[in-house]
Amino acid sequence: MDHTRKLAEFCANLPYEHLPEDVIQKAKLCILDYIANIYGSLELDAVKKSIDYVRSINANGSFTVHGCGFSTDLHHAVFLNGTLAEAIEAQDGLRFGGNHPGTAVIPAALAAAEEKCADGKKILEAVVAGYEAADRPAVAMHPWHTLSGFLPTGTCGTFGAAAAAAKIYNYDEEKMLNAIGNAGYVAPISMAEQLMGGHTIKIIQGGQAAAAGILAAGLAGRGLTGCPQVLEGSALKGGFTQITTKVDPKIDKLSENLGEQFSILDIYFKPYTACRHTHGAIQAALELAVENRISYRDISAINVFTYGIAALAVGKQVKVNDSFVNAQFSIPYVVAASLLDGQLGPKQLTEKRLSDKTLIDFTAKVKVQTDDKLNGMYPDKTASRVEIVLKDGRSLVKQVDIPKGDPRDPMTEKDIINKVKTYSGNRDQKKIGEVISMILNLENITDIRSILIMI
Repeated sequence: MDHTRKLAEFCANLPYEHLPEDVIQKAKLCILDYIANIYGSLELDAVKKSIDYVRSINANGSFTVHGCGFSTDLHHAVFLNGTLAEAIEAQDGLRFGGNHPGTAVIPAALAAAEEKCADGKKILEAVVAGYEAADRPAVAMHPWHTLSGFLPTGTCGTFGAAAAAAKIYNYDEEKMLNAIGNAGYVAPISMAEQLMGGHTIKIIQGGQAAAAGILAAGLAGRGLTGCPQVLEGSALKGGFTQITTKVDPKIDKLSENLGEQFSILDIYFKPYTACRHTHGAIQAALELAVENRISYRDISAINVFTYGIAALAVGKQVKVNDSFVNAQFSIPYVVAASLLDGQLGPKQLTEKRLSDKTLIDFTAKVKVQTDDKLNGMYPDKTASRVEIVLKDGRSLVKQVDIPKGDPRDPMTEKDIINKVKTYSGNRDQKKIGEVISMILNLENITDIRSILIMI
């Protein structure tokens, strides 16, 4: 089989010159989207507390904590940057893998690039390679890895972070193999229970994966070896895909069509700060409100019909002063907040917003149920239908089959630029514009530090 070795060889030997133009462009948009999430997450108290903790331990170093105006040591910087990329829940994702590779891969790639003063072409190579290493094990086990109790952003993301860092470090095939092998040993358990319970520790899964990946790659560079069959496993039955899922994985997905199909092209972007399973309902509700010029005061009931996994994972209600994690994973909350505020962004997840009794009371009007027809469309389509019942007796209905941001209905370059500017809040918009321009021309940047000092 040797799937891990094939993946390592591909990542080690992937040159910028062999990257298709659409792959390069998508990698740039992933980095831009990462920056938007960094800015947006700074609205959250849990993020501020995580930053305060790292600053309190006086971990001195020269590695940039993005968007925060200070530096720390390599591992803590990567940890915070991954946490910032994850926390607001507007991160990129792979629909058929259930993971969010950018929150692990991009922090690791940028930190290693900062260490080596790498240029933009090298970073693009590293991001593309890292997404392959993160996405392929996730796809091979989806959805059973999550249903077995793990969050693939943390577990699979570690492989991606290790590969991205190893790519920046110019590792040969054997060292790349050891970096990926080491990643399987240091990868976090990343318990799905933490997310489903609404616990705010969930926000660190990207940071965990990024930091573990950097560690794995660094140790490989010092000669520590990892299992060369870490992903597929051997007769010993201890491989990553053998021990973290309850059913047999689609093992060929680990190396199938390497170099022909790039997983980064299957990545979606999020226009809303919530679990992707909620996006069809948010989009339908907002479009109904705009098209019919209705206020939340006109509404007597809202019925959301969706597919089974969505109803199970995000159909729950929230209460006053609930955690923002529960809010991000609640169709009743995100639909209600969208209708009250006309949007769902970082400010709809703050502790202040979650303490608003008017908003929380309004969530009780939102009922979620599984629809057999929509369930039959999943996973090809993540469809939701919203019915808004007005106090005057009218019913307004809209169905969204493919939420905005999916590669079949993509967020454009302009959309991602607007997301960066919106999430950046009161920051200097001239400087934000310069950062955006530099990333969109990343192949011409000779030293990534010229961008990082501006983020």
